[in-house]
Amino acid sequence: MIYTLTLNPALDYFLSFDSFIEGNLNTPKETYKLPGGKGINVSKILKNFNTESICLGFIGGFTGEFIKNTLNHDGLNTKFFNVDEDTRINIKINNNGLESEIAGTSPTISKENLQELLNFLKTNLKANDILALSGSVPSSLPSSIYADIIESIPKDVKVILDTRGLPFEIALKKGVFLIKPNKDEINEFFNSNFSTTEELVEAGKKLQKMGAKNVLISLGSKGSIFITQNEIFISGVPKGTLISSNGSGDSMIGGFIYGLNKSLSLKECYEIGIASGSATAFSKGLATFNTMTNLLKDIKVINL
Repeated sequence: MIYTLTLNPALDYFLSFDSFIEGNLNTPKETYKLPGGKGINVSKILKNFNTESICLGFIGGFTGEFIKNTLNHDGLNTKFFNVDEDTRINIKINNNGLESEIAGTSPTISKENLQELLNFLKTNLKANDILALSGSVPSSLPSSIYADIIESIPKDVKVILDTRGLPFEIALKKGVFLIKPNKDEINEFFNSNFSTTEELVEAGKKLQKMGAKNVLISLGSKGSIFITQNEIFISGVPKGTLISSNGSGDSMIGGFIYGLNKSLSLKECYEIGIASGSATAFSKGLATFNTMTNLLKDIKVINL
């Protein structure tokens, strides 16, 4: 089974403007609301690819009910743990193509809430399951939360870790199957300014020595680098018109997990991940299976 964990989900409220003027009354030309969170996005991609997963996380209040009801209506499997305060609202503004975001305040997650999650993971996860640990850690949880989870589950669970900062550093030491930092996160982690392919490959190899079996480095419009235990791959991105980068990194992970669940080679998983991330970037919303496969033939991966 595939599990995705979003510790810090949100109701994402999207507003589009032809011209947003600070200090004035502004009326959006379009608005819509979606369940938000990196792990949630991974589960959405898997659902779009006709692959089952169980979406885990903490929710509360009317915003949490919106997230759970919307995902269940869309046919996703969920196991959420209820907290006393409302799930946060994130406001995402598109001002004639310029994207900005206001992140809401996370609800408090109690020790009892956390223990519920840990008990579920200990009881249900089995060897060869896949667990995606995605996104930020609420301030009410310890920075070691992802590491604590890794220690509590069977060693043969394939853990995909997509976070940053201290939670990333602590969890990495416990050993994970895949990490997906972008270039900025690599430079933040090492307090450096890596820019060339050679420098980023060396940084990726250092991350392998610290606990990651595989390292997927996203370079945005310039492509990506994928470092396995035996090979190094690089790829650009297929041609297309950028509509929104929101969720493209999560889609890349979702596509990779889809391939992994199909027992495809790591190179094939990488190719599907690229196509998935690009399909989301070129779409209004997340990639579908058709938009992903339409781009797959244009993916060119080079073995260094």
